[in-house]
Amino acid sequence: MTRAVLALGSNMGDRMATLQGAVDHLMAGEGAPRPVAVSPVYETAPVGGPEQGAFLNAVLVVDTDGEPIDLLRRAQAAERAFGRVREVRWGPRTLDVDVIAFGEVRDDDPDLTLPHPRAHLRAFVLRPWLDADPGAELPGHGPVADALAAVVAADTAGEQDLHRRDDLRLRLLEGSDG
Repeated sequence: MTRAVLALGSNMGDRMATLQGAVDHLMAGEGAPRPVAVSPVYETAPVGGPEQGAFLNAVLVVDTDGEPIDLLRRAQAAERAFGRVREVRWGPRTLDVDVIAFGEVRDDDPDLTLPHPRAHLRAFVLRPWLDADPGAELPGHGPVADALAAVVAADTAGEQDLHRRDDLRLRLLEGSDG
């Protein structure tokens, strides 16, 4: 089994229902990864791209016996199931599911670069990941806690402010131990 990390985000429609649906979709069916933990939900301003609404973000930690490409295909299927259309880079979206890390795998494949090439720069990935797995390490970058501290220190303009939404909570499927 390999530990993998998925980042979830939504800024269109019923954002919370979409995130919950994505968790359920990712964990269902043959070959599904085993859920380990899901982070609290955070509300964040969009980073880059056109003017758009705030995101809800979370991180899902899973164990899988599949390959990285299998997890990417599962993530893309979840995006399609929730109406994801890729028209504008970093534009608004019903659902975004990124494979952030897959064990210690480091790969520059243009279809799935591992770890995610910008994960170490994004508080909306690092903060929820740290909540879900306090001892996490980002391959090639070290402890997630250190990467988050660096991002926070560098963000003097407050562009990566996060607001934890304790009124929103994702659940893992029945029978999981997360």
